[in-house]
Order: sequence, then C-alpha cells, then structure tokens
Amino acid sequence: MNRATLVILTACLAFVGLNGSAAADGTAQDVAYGAGSVVGTAVYAPFKATFCILGGLTSAFTYPFAGKDAAERAATGGCMGTCWISPGVLKGQETVKFVGGPPSPERPAASKSAAAR
Repeated sequence: MNRATLVILTACLAFVGLNGSAAADGTAQDVAYGAGSVVGTAVYAPFKATFCILGGLTSAFTYPFAGKDAAERAATGGCMGTCWISPGVLKGQETVKFVGGPPSPERPAASKSAAAR
C-alpha cells in the first residue's frame, strides 16, 4: 500500500462519524477525529513551516527598507496562527488561521478603527 493510499484511507476514516453531535461523541468518533487530526496536521504542517521560514527570510530583507515594525509583521505573520489541526477544527468548533495570531480578547479591529475616528 503506497503512502497516498494510506493518507486517503485514514482521512476517509476520520470523517466517518461527522454527522453526530459533539456531545454524543463516542470512543470510535474520538479515535476517528484524532486520526483525522494527525493526517490533517501531517498535510498542513509542512506548508505552515515553509510559510514561517519564508516570513523570517522576508523580514530580513524588509528591515533595511521598511523598518522594524514591517519586518516584525512579516516574521510574526507567517509563524503565528494555527500550527496544527486539532479535532476541534474537524468538528467545526475551531477555525484555522493560517496567517497571524489568535484574535485578541478585546473588541474587534473594526470597532477599534471606528473608535479611533
């Protein structure tokens, strides 16, 4: 069995029990979500790591031309956010944020800009 077939089979098994509610999850569903989380992370993590490395390299070139703040945004934007796919993501309880950090516990950005006017 080649690697691609194994990944596809595992992903299919991970989504078998998705029609139940989160409160009624059984052991089989927890195992399926866990397997899906592992497969999802195995696919997602290399892209995220590459994006993080490229953000760090970009920040090194950004610093002399745009300054410290722009270089910091370039470096942290790629390395922050979701680093792995959790079972909560597969259940729809969490979202994947590829770029940037977690949302601030304060008010949303739109409210901040409106308050600044």
